[in-house]
Amino acid sequence: MRKILFAASECVPFVKTGGLADVVGALPKEFDKEWWDIRVVLPDYTCIPPEYRDKFEYVAHFNMACGPYIGEKYVGIMQYVFDGITYYFIDNLDYFECFYPYGEARWDMERFTFFDKAVLSMLPVIDFKPDLIHCHDWQTGLIPVYLKTEFAANPFFWGIKTMVTIHNLKFQGVWDVKTLQGLSGLPMELFTPDKLEFNKAGNMLKGGLVYADYITTVSPSYAQEIQTPYYGEGLDGLMAARHFDLQGIINGIDYISYDPNTDIQIYKNYNAETFRKEKKINKQRLQEDLGLTVDTKKYMIGLISRLTDQKGLDLINYCIEGIVDDNTQLVVIGTGESKYENMFRHYAWKYPDRISANICYSEGLARKLYAAADSFLMPSRFEPCGLTQLISFRYGTVPIVRETGGLKDTVEAYNEYEKTGDGFSFTNYNGDELLNTINYSKYVYFVKKSQWNKMVERGMAKDYSWNHSRYSYEGLYEYLIGDK
Repeated sequence: MRKILFAASECVPFVKTGGLADVVGALPKEFDKEWWDIRVVLPDYTCIPPEYRDKFEYVAHFNMACGPYIGEKYVGIMQYVFDGITYYFIDNLDYFECFYPYGEARWDMERFTFFDKAVLSMLPVIDFKPDLIHCHDWQTGLIPVYLKTEFAANPFFWGIKTMVTIHNLKFQGVWDVKTLQGLSGLPMELFTPDKLEFNKAGNMLKGGLVYADYITTVSPSYAQEIQTPYYGEGLDGLMAARHFDLQGIINGIDYISYDPNTDIQIYKNYNAETFRKEKKINKQRLQEDLGLTVDTKKYMIGLISRLTDQKGLDLINYCIEGIVDDNTQLVVIGTGESKYENMFRHYAWKYPDRISANICYSEGLARKLYAAADSFLMPSRFEPCGLTQLISFRYGTVPIVRETGGLKDTVEAYNEYEKTGDGFSFTNYNGDELLNTINYSKYVYFVKKSQWNKMVERGMAKDYSWNHSRYSYEGLYEYLIGDK
């Protein structure tokens, strides 16, 4: 029996702010329980819904010494079994009483430093020795560091391997060296450029990447990109140095939840055989609900996104007047930077029959848009994996993407001569290229409709379920653990 412990700051269904929670919630359930004992450890946030939190069972508690800035703290261990997976929750109200899992940066550094040491300190208490600890993002970056330094003298921890998955390299947990050393209690000799020091500051993620036995990212192209200065966020040298221990594995989506044939949140169910008739019913109903011109012959483009610079929204701003012609509608769902929220509000006010700006996040409305739209827009500056394009395929909606990261790996550009491909893509981060690509998609949609429908069929036939990605992780775990 192989034993794996996932350590993360969020996990569906307990707490979610982004795709990280989907990965940590979905992946452990995919493994064969006869061969794999996979458990998950999270902070015991008070914002976890009572329907789960009220069922947590007390396991044990102890006091733990951290760095001089933290001192000795209470560590409670709670446990809950959900969908056959055992979850542990590190309890400390000083740190995890909150309405939202993240706060001010310096405070988060302290909370997650405490969490990382508590994860390791918990293991002998619950008598669970994992073969491998799978750490996710900067919030768990100090686990491999502690394991190889402060905990290395304890025989209990001998032989435990670590793996760090980078979901987004932009976020690293960086603060001044004096503070991070004072929080963690790690010796000053670790704060050097080849270990935890980064531009004269301390960096939690960098520590994890230096000390982990293996590193993964969420797509093969992103794994290559982060070894270059443009995408490397200052860590490209380290990523290039560790390229033999680095691999990209595409995230999956939940194919049971995201299924247009059974999804109760869309107006009309359909599948790969019936989308030609039924999909436009979803479009018509959404047009009615959002106050757009009701006409199923219009070309509807969807955009569901955090409204930030990363997502390429400045390119949309550059050419939006060209995008929304008389035959085109644009539906936006998302929240983020006020400049982009206001940009979409302005154009929705200017073209109320063509543009709908929904500055919110609604799962029900998002699913209705996946089912209604003809195409989905993702002109990202960088995109580690991207889930929106995978969900779009599932709902028979054609992605229009920039060739970066996971978008490049999952969307095959349409070739009208070979009659291949399942989406549209452009290479350079350029508003004119984006507009040309959207115009080309309109040409195929209006003039070559049978080819368009073939693209939809190819997209709907793809398999980006978690079952697909699981085998890659299984192989990696086996490789790292070796013969036991």
